[in-house]
Amino acid sequence: MSAKMKNKLTALLPYAIALAAEFYLLPLLMKDTGTSMLLMLCVMPLTALACGVICGVRQGFGILLPLVAMVLFAPTVFIYYNVTAWVYIPVYGVIVFAGLGVGRIFFRKK
Repeated sequence: MSAKMKNKLTALLPYAIALAAEFYLLPLLMKDTGTSMLLMLCVMPLTALACGVICGVRQGFGILLPLVAMVLFAPTVFIYYNVTAWVYIPVYGVIVFAGLGVGRIFFRKK
């Protein structure tokens, strides 16, 4: 692996950790249908969007973080949800991708 690719992966590590914490810890708070809907439809997408925006502002635009988000979310479908939640895999990828796009607008090269 090249040094440039290693640097890119290292730069994405805090965002990947934040997404992993979101995808694996927030479902533990789901106690009933209302909380589940609030978390799945509001809190988790907004957190993923914010993560994408912050990464876009700091790192610029790239396709790697949305792919990481999809890979991180995929196992949660089988751990916390059922197979009908597979549709959220690309949805979270698109949300992070959109966040990166918004963050890219404000990106400043140093």
